[in-house]
Amino acid sequence: MAPVWKGVMPAVTTKFHEDFSIDRAWTAKNIDAQIDAGVDGIIVCGSLGEASTLSLDEKLEVLDVAVEAAHGRVPVLLTIAENATLDGCRQVERAAKHGAAGYMVLPGLRYLSDRRETLHHFRTIAKASPLPLMIYNNPLAYGVDMTPDMFAEIADEPKVVAIKESCGDVRRVTDLINAVGERYAIFCGVDNLAMESMLMGAHGWVAGLVCAFPRETVAIYKHLQQGRIVEAREIYRWFAPLLALDVSSKLVQNIKLAEAIVGLGTEHVRPPRLPLAGDERRAVEALIRSAIERRPTL
Repeated sequence: MAPVWKGVMPAVTTKFHEDFSIDRAWTAKNIDAQIDAGVDGIIVCGSLGEASTLSLDEKLEVLDVAVEAAHGRVPVLLTIAENATLDGCRQVERAAKHGAAGYMVLPGLRYLSDRRETLHHFRTIAKASPLPLMIYNNPLAYGVDMTPDMFAEIADEPKVVAIKESCGDVRRVTDLINAVGERYAIFCGVDNLAMESMLMGAHGWVAGLVCAFPRETVAIYKHLQQGRIVEAREIYRWFAPLLALDVSSKLVQNIKLAEAIVGLGTEHVRPPRLPLAGDERRAVEALIRSAIERRPTL
């Protein structure tokens, strides 16, 4: 089965003004930079997009900005990250009218569903959706694991076309392929496991640090597609300290600081998050600036 989606799909940040309202201009500017760099899709309102601080209407506003900025050049996916399955169903129905190409769907938040409940959640949203879905599996963050055998069980649902795998174990890619073959497009959702995952057969990368470094992220993927492993590895090794900023409870603040430094965004976040400060900020900024000084020539 040919994948509906593949390649580099940034999980973009949501830009805010100082008063915490949505900054449409900066959001659009960053998305345009991603597409100019050659990404294959845009995902809005995920964890990195501060979904937990956005209302349903605000998520549709961000989607509108992204669809307008993309202007048909790449698909735009909206993240469905709701506490209640019914809210997820309402959102997939509404967002289809706003130009979404599909959805990245999380398990129901806060409640830790068991196997039967988890599959029911995804099936219910799939049946409500007029568009294809990517299931986001991140048991470390959300406490619910969609295992390979569960993906085999839900393989009869045609709207589920892709997996964002963030369990933190690169062996899961092989386990998924052994369980379901080429049924789904598999994306790595952990920045500093991306090259390893794609070497093991993942079709793409739902990326975070791409928000500040889109050209380097795309270059790694393209080199791998061309079998240029040595060149990809050289960029990936340079990128590794930055990619580790994605694997942190402060990933939003880390990546927004990087965006601000390279001129692709601002540091504004919505409380309870606060921008990095003190020694923590100085350390992250030093790491980013050191990487920029050694930035590879592409």
